[in-house]
Amino acid sequence: MTLAPEKTDVKVQLRLADGWFTVCDLTLLTPGRGVAALLPDGNQAALFLDRAGKLYAVDNRDPFGGAAVLSRGLTGSQQGRPFVASPLLKQRFDLESGQCLDDETVRITAYEVRAS
Repeated sequence: MTLAPEKTDVKVQLRLADGWFTVCDLTLLTPGRGVAALLPDGNQAALFLDRAGKLYAVDNRDPFGGAAVLSRGLTGSQQGRPFVASPLLKQRFDLESGQCLDDETVRITAYEVRAS
């Protein structure tokens, strides 16, 4: 027996300087995997949905390697802090604050995100 996928109108939105920006349907996110989204200013955000259903969004650009690859990183947690590890040099970035967990002088943008 095949079950029909659940349809939903729930959208993922990021808070930008001029208000909320709709990025995609929530159904496009898979827990534990990232998705890159193009923002109106030409930058990219990396979106994540954890297994508990919490959304995160950070800058997709790895500040150490310069490539837009954080959406392809591995997610995990350290002492209760959710992070994404860059697929390039493996630096870890806190998904809530953007703080690099391996170099306290480095931080990426962390976006306020919601499902609406």
